Amino acid sequence: MPRRVRDLIRELLMAGFRQIPGGGKGSHRKFTHEQYPGALTLSGHDGSDAKPYQERQVRQAIDEVENEDG
Repeated sequence: MPRRVRDLIRELLMAGFRQIPGGGKGSHRKFTHEQYPGALTLSGHDGSDAKPYQERQVRQAIDEVENEDG
């Protein structure tokens, strides 16, 4: 069962990402982190099912930031 977009957002925030205010149109949100190059854009309403590629993007971004810390 796919996770919800809200779950991915929660994971990003817990990993130290912050949402860029006004950083997207409609249901798009942009997240940034000091140690992550560029920004990660996540689309979908909070209660929507996350797409498999979105789950992969979030996992890769978090892994990249955690590896920089270690």
